[in-house]
Amino acid sequence: MTTAGLCAVGYRLRKTVVMVGMMGAGKTAVGGQLARMLGVPFLDSDEEIVKAANMSIAEIFERDGEPFFRLKEAQVIARLLAGRPGVLSTGGGAFLQEKNRAAIHAHGVSVWLKADLDLLWSRVKHKTSRPLLRTADPKGTLRGLCEARDPVYAQADLMVQSLPDTSVEVMAERVLAALATRPDVLERK
Repeated sequence: MTTAGLCAVGYRLRKTVVMVGMMGAGKTAVGGQLARMLGVPFLDSDEEIVKAANMSIAEIFERDGEPFFRLKEAQVIARLLAGRPGVLSTGGGAFLQEKNRAAIHAHGVSVWLKADLDLLWSRVKHKTSRPLLRTADPKGTLRGLCEARDPVYAQADLMVQSLPDTSVEVMAERVLAALATRPDVLERK
């Protein structure tokens, strides 16, 4: 069924959709498009943290360290999950925390945007806003992060493969089709 078909017959989002996966997988772009298609709010946990702290993620990491950032991230995710159902994009490390996975499982549905290393690297290699990649070998670091994180991301409720040369709109349609298999997430109006 096409996205237009899904929207035309009228679905209501019952739970917040939480986009998880590696940096560069498309969580923010695809999540934003999905929210527009469903007519629900789009939230980004990193953006909410930046607003609350009045500094960038990189600055938070540098000044306060990753453990402090993860604590704030968990608080923000719990707050956002308690609100009206919408689409929530999370940072790459958010789903790794057991507390966050439990909260997401209890109050939302997780969607892993799975992308291979080459696609991720093509999307992040020129960005300076990725504190975890500020190493002597950023691609090697990214490879290591993928190897460590993929088994945890695999615990997500749904998985949609992120493909090169696929538009954000098509990716959002693919996520919507996956969500349509879950009547506890999407219900007919």
